[in-house]
Amino acid sequence: MANYLVIVESPAKVKTIKKFLGTNYEVDASGGHVRDLPKSQLGIDVEHDFEPKYITIRGKGDVLAKLRKEVKKADKIYLATDPDREGEAISWHLMKALKLDELKDKDVYRISFNEITKNAVKTSLKSPRALDMSLVDAQQTRRMLDRMVGYTISPLLWAKVKRGLSAGRVQSVALRMICDREDEINAFIPEEYWNLEANLLLKGSKKPLTAKYYGPKDSNGKAVIRSKDELDKILMTLEGCSYVIDEVKKGERVKKAPIPFTTSTLQQEASKVLNFSTQKTMRLAQQLYEGVEVKGRGTLGLITYLRTDSTRIADEADAAARAFVRTAYGDNYEARENRKVRTTVRYRMPMRLSVPQILHSPQPL
Repeated sequence: MANYLVIVESPAKVKTIKKFLGTNYEVDASGGHVRDLPKSQLGIDVEHDFEPKYITIRGKGDVLAKLRKEVKKADKIYLATDPDREGEAISWHLMKALKLDELKDKDVYRISFNEITKNAVKTSLKSPRALDMSLVDAQQTRRMLDRMVGYTISPLLWAKVKRGLSAGRVQSVALRMICDREDEINAFIPEEYWNLEANLLLKGSKKPLTAKYYGPKDSNGKAVIRSKDELDKILMTLEGCSYVIDEVKKGERVKKAPIPFTTSTLQQEASKVLNFSTQKTMRLAQQLYEGVEVKGRGTLGLITYLRTDSTRIADEADAAARAFVRTAYGDNYEARENRKVRTTVRYRMPMRLSVPQILHSPQPL
């Protein structure tokens, strides 16, 4: 009987995924990254095409030793790390650390799934692929930029500002934007303006109607009262006046169901409604993705992958949701059409790195 090894990132996924597969599948976890740039030095050869120098992360030696034993027993190895650039890079590092690209008698594949369900996991096994080196290079570029910015600017902060501060690829630029914005605020010359509203009680109504001052307008098309004297003059002209409702507009307002969360909208809504920090939101989302115990159904993954900009829903999930709505609430409550979301296509410029290239083919890696 053939033996298959599936390597995932998180140990919490092992139990859930193993439940979906047969006894001839062994599922093990890398516990995240297994290699990284050394902490004691820059770890990048800037003189030779920015070649990175990777070392095994402290504490991961035992993990790699265990995985090597599993690799020896397996006929096929599936790298099933997360479906993002970090996950792709972890698969590439595992391939290098375990020397999977040197194996002649075993097949090595990359698989990925966006939700930890039985159907998603089994479907991914039927359609393995090669490593996406564009994603790997993107992660390496990000990691090296983090290192170059941090290791270059941080010592300057220690010398000029305060010991222990760190500079980063993102926060350093964000700080510059904040400073520029603060300069704009300080340079702003405030202008006086007044608002004027009238609370009008209609006949037969107990709730007053609030009417806003609407004119005359300035050169910018806005009804602005520039001073207290100007306001007093307007109030004098309004004394003893009667008010007439000239036009009433009626209409229906349709509130559509919200689109699925992306990473950022999930964090925003959790902060606004539940007062959760970003860290707490992502920690809870990770637990829901990896799987929680559901009474009568075992451990189930309850959300799709949590780090995404996509609002697309799998056809299977869409059909299941529609069926539930029809059964529980009736046909009138089912959406008649899918909401279309405007998307922005981002083009990624390749960065030339001296890394071994793996053929992009459906064949084993």
